[in-house]
Amino acid sequence: MVHTTVIADGLYFGEGPRWHNGRLWFSDFYDHAVKSMDAAGQVTIEHRLDDQPSGLGWLPDGRLLVVSMRALKVLRQEGDGFVVHADLSGLARHLCNDMVVDGAGRAWVGNFGFDLDTEMERRGPESLIADHPVTNLARIDPDGSVHLASPGMHFPNGSVVTPDGKTLVVAETLALCLTAFDIGADGELANRRTWAEVGMRAPDGICLNADGNIWVANALAPECVLFAPGGEVLQVVETSQNCFACMLGGGDGRDLFLVTAQASDHATAAADRTGKIETVRVDSPGAGWP
Repeated sequence: MVHTTVIADGLYFGEGPRWHNGRLWFSDFYDHAVKSMDAAGQVTIEHRLDDQPSGLGWLPDGRLLVVSMRALKVLRQEGDGFVVHADLSGLARHLCNDMVVDGAGRAWVGNFGFDLDTEMERRGPESLIADHPVTNLARIDPDGSVHLASPGMHFPNGSVVTPDGKTLVVAETLALCLTAFDIGADGELANRRTWAEVGMRAPDGICLNADGNIWVANALAPECVLFAPGGEVLQVVETSQNCFACMLGGGDGRDLFLVTAQASDHATAAADRTGKIETVRVDSPGAGWP
């Protein structure tokens, strides 16, 4: 078991970590802010939003995209402000969430599909895993047009695109698995298949390494787990509290950043700044998108 070092704290609930231009960018839900962090752990507020931000990505020309959770929209940075890049209300149910933007500027966005906090309190995680509403994975093309990427998704969450741009892998949190698709030249998805089953772990944020393996943040436990295709566990990193997202970065791409918090439910996460960024050195650098 490998342990982490806490590099930053005082967050509410971090999500969507991305290594970009020498800094770790991430959203802080209940601070309604997009933030970034330098190598020493100094956190800067980059943007304030009226909504809860989640997934982050950049268009090829460098403009930032931000998921606006409650509005069911993706916002695009224009100058010092934001405009609506895409309206997902026709496909998304409840809250929009994580997103990956590939090298062509196409974005895949997941959503909760139902009121997770209410159902967790009423039924508990095991009951939800056994029985829950499914929802849609959406694709946004660079022009902002919205398309159904895949129906019948079990809480589509963190996602990665392989370096060749030909495979999308999505964490289906409530199916306890990672699901892969082939990406066509036009962005259409095909050949849906299980990339890895992860056992009794709830896969939240994920990131891909240069060996073709995927780090998975386990929302139900203080750990981040490296999986090979097919589901073999290659390494487990222990965090100080439950782990909700992860990202490879740093100067050589071998710093694994872990985003943790005491809990993910709104009442707990919005009440106290328990969120942290933790880090550990790993053998294989990041690859693909994000």
